[in-house]
Amino acid sequence: MSIFSRKNDEAQTTGDTATTSAVDPALAALSGEYVIDPAHTSIGFTVRHAMVTNVRGAFQEHEGTLTLDGEHPENSTAAIDVSMASIDTGAPDRDGHLRSADFFDAEQFPKMTFRSTSAEERGGDSYRISGDLTIKDVTKPLTIDLEFNGSATDPFGNQRVGFEGTAEMLRSDWGLTYNAALETGGVLVGDKLKLTFDISAIKKAPEAA
Repeated sequence: MSIFSRKNDEAQTTGDTATTSAVDPALAALSGEYVIDPAHTSIGFTVRHAMVTNVRGAFQEHEGTLTLDGEHPENSTAAIDVSMASIDTGAPDRDGHLRSADFFDAEQFPKMTFRSTSAEERGGDSYRISGDLTIKDVTKPLTIDLEFNGSATDPFGNQRVGFEGTAEMLRSDWGLTYNAALETGGVLVGDKLKLTFDISAIKKAPEAA
């Protein structure tokens, strides 16, 4: 059963049948605000290079929060900030170029941000969250498909939840248009990017009254 699923119990009454809905207490208990654990979270991407292979990379510095609503999943939210200077593709020269004004202009625009605007339960452990992704000075909608990986209490007493997800985007929609033509036809860098998310988040303790 997924984190946001609701149980339906059929109650028999005299002469007819009524259906009532009850929330699984174990799932409802997961509702609350969570802080993304950067040490156990990865945000990466894949893009086509020279028309023949893929380059993969990740952002090493990020932070964010999740607010989960076990009774009404459509009210769940996410907010993520990513440091653009933390990009790592395993090639320092390429990373420096990606930080430059040709691409992210990380000095002038140090953060990429995502702020959710809606959430949707899609059955089982599958969810879809939509929101606004801002890169440099351009904000466009982005939809992320997520799978709930479960919850656990770690050895330090932290209650954790895990999600993994993917999204696709065209970098040109966010003004990332740098490219170079190939002698054999085509371009050096593909327009389509696949984003990947593997998120571990820790539930915040209730504030003292």
